[in-house]
Amino acid sequence: MSDFKHIISNIENASGDIISQHSISPIGGGCINSAYKLDTDNKTYFIKSNQANLLPMFEAEAEGLAEFKQLDCVTVPVVVCYGSTASQSYLVLEYIELKNLRRNSGQLLGTQLAQLHRQIRPYFGWHRNNTIGSTPQYNKREHDWPIFWKQQRLEPQLNFAQKNGFGAQLQDKGQLLLESLHLFFDSYTPEPVLLHGDLWGGNAAADSDGNPVLFDPATYYGDRETDIAMTELFGGFDSGFYDAYQSAYPLDSGYKTRKILYNLYHILNHVNLFGGGYLSQAESMLDQLLSET
Repeated sequence: MSDFKHIISNIENASGDIISQHSISPIGGGCINSAYKLDTDNKTYFIKSNQANLLPMFEAEAEGLAEFKQLDCVTVPVVVCYGSTASQSYLVLEYIELKNLRRNSGQLLGTQLAQLHRQIRPYFGWHRNNTIGSTPQYNKREHDWPIFWKQQRLEPQLNFAQKNGFGAQLQDKGQLLLESLHLFFDSYTPEPVLLHGDLWGGNAAADSDGNPVLFDPATYYGDRETDIAMTELFGGFDSGFYDAYQSAYPLDSGYKTRKILYNLYHILNHVNLFGGGYLSQAESMLDQLLSET
C-alpha cells in the first residue's frame, strides 16, 4: 500500500496513539475498494482505499457511520479518520473480527433494525450525495416519497444505463413504470427513517460476542421497506431476522409488490456497474411491476 506513512500519521493524530510498530496485510472480499488490516502496538485498524478522486465517497461513508453511531440502535464500526494523498484516498475504521450472522445474531439484528426504522425525520434524502457501490447516489431533500424514488433513484439509474448502451426495451419499460409510479403508493404513505441503503448479506455480520454489526452503508432517509427489500436480494437473511423484524415492526401488506420496485434500483445499479448479465433480471422486474399497474 503506497503512501503508508501519511496514513499512519493521520491515525496517530486522530487517535492519540503513538505507532512505533505495525504490520499491514490485504483483506479480500470487496469489489469496489482495496481493504487492509493494520496491526499496531496497541490496536488493530481496518483500512479501505481507492483512487484519490474518490475521497468524497469515503467522506460520505464516514458521515453515514457517524449518524448510525449517534442513534445507537445497532453496532457500526467507529470511524478513526479518512483522507487522501496524491495517489489514493482512504478510510480508517476500528477493526472488528467479523463472523457470519447466526440465528441469535440475526434475530437481534431484526429487532435492532426495527428500532432504527422508528427514528423518523421530516424529509426524505440526506444532507449530501453519496454512492451506491461506486455509482453516484443523489439525496436532495424531498417531502414526497414517490417523487424522490422516481427522480433520485430510478431515473438516474435508467439514464446511466442509456449512457452505458442499455437502451431500447429497458428504457421504454422504465419510462412506463416512471409514469405510473404513484399507483404503488395509493394506500401507503411511508415515513422518512435512517436507512443503511445497501443492506445485502455481505454488509452485515456479527462480532465475536454475537452482536450484529452493519457496515458499508449508502445512508439516506427513506422508506424502511427499501432496507428490508434489499435483504432479500443475493441470498437473503435467515428466517429469524425476518420474524424478529415483523414482530417488532410489521410490514404493510403492499410490501410484497413494492420490494420489487425497490430492488429494481439495485439491479439497475448492477447493470451499470457490472454489465449486461443483470439486464434480463431488470427487464423481468419491470414486466412484473408493469403488470401491477
